[in-house]
Amino acid sequence: MSVPVYIAGVGVITAIGNNVAENLAALERGEAGMGDITMLNTLHVGELPVAEVKLDNSSLAALAGLPAHLSRTKTLSLVAAREALNDAAIPNFSDLRTGFVSANTVGGMDKSEDFFIDFLNDNDKGKLRNVFDHECGSMTEVVANELGISDYLTTISTACSSSANAIFYGARLIKNDILDVVIAGGVDALVKFTLNGFNTLMILDKQFCKPFDANREGLNLGEGAGYVVLVSDKVSKTLNKPVYCALSGYNNSNDAYHQTASSPDGTGSYMAMQGALNKAGLKPCDIDYINLHGTGTPNNDSAEGTAIKRLFEPDYPPLSSTKSFTGHTLGASGGVEAVFSVLAIKHGLIYPNLRFETQMQELPFAPETKFLKGQPIKNVMSNSFGFGGNCTSLIFSAV
Repeated sequence: MSVPVYIAGVGVITAIGNNVAENLAALERGEAGMGDITMLNTLHVGELPVAEVKLDNSSLAALAGLPAHLSRTKTLSLVAAREALNDAAIPNFSDLRTGFVSANTVGGMDKSEDFFIDFLNDNDKGKLRNVFDHECGSMTEVVANELGISDYLTTISTACSSSANAIFYGARLIKNDILDVVIAGGVDALVKFTLNGFNTLMILDKQFCKPFDANREGLNLGEGAGYVVLVSDKVSKTLNKPVYCALSGYNNSNDAYHQTASSPDGTGSYMAMQGALNKAGLKPCDIDYINLHGTGTPNNDSAEGTAIKRLFEPDYPPLSSTKSFTGHTLGASGGVEAVFSVLAIKHGLIYPNLRFETQMQELPFAPETKFLKGQPIKNVMSNSFGFGGNCTSLIFSAV
């Protein structure tokens, strides 16, 4: 018999809000978070729009309760993870076997970049504390310590599928009776390295992105963090409020087609979605909404769309890309969109795909363009497809 894993709490910070309530309000208003670059000292200011969290480093550190000199990645992570844990309000939390599984791709690179500006001008200058926490795992360690978690912690970095993988890895730890509670998700901050790298790949849109539009030209980079609190069946019975839903299905597949491109026929995407359905014991017709990976690049949207056509034809559920609001938050995207998926079930929501105008000729479906409330949402699929063909789909189900 399958061991259930439930979602007891959610937390998120993105360019459209500093907490769950603010994000939900912006989604309902159709208010995107993209704008000019303000946090980075880069030649691309005024040229490439990004989706920044609307707090400078000092304000963000104050919100997190951390020293202002720490990496922006750490502070974003702590804000969202703490909100999720507080939301879960788990009795006797310290007596349980707890874990923190967090994903990111940039680590403390924002501070490392600051160091090298001074160091390259004068090798006797530059604050070494800015490179001390460069690697990705140090983000997880600091936040776990702040949350009082020491039983189990690990960091996952698989490009854009990172935090989706963190979530289902956390579920497996509970299913195998290793832990009782796992805070799982991910974080990423905007850094010059990422901006320059994606610009080199020529997949950044100089306008606000248009996922799944025939005239899409690329993605907008974003930053943020999103976490869910996973609990065992036993812990769920001790809670003072109902769980949000269950994590019923998950799958990670890799088509190994290319270092940065999806296979044209969407092989990895198809395998991830089909595998998640099999794990959940569901059929394609059981899915009520798909939160698309939907980056806005020609390659990604075509590959994901082709896979959806293959799996769901002829009856397609409502679907949309919330990256049209938050930008592509990279290692955080699976966690952020997991939170949105959980909220879709709780509140009966379908989110709009902003700026969609022209349907792709090769696809027989189009994304939803209106914010819909009161919908009968029982099963939501959330897609996160990363570089190297690392593709993950999660399914959240009402209980």
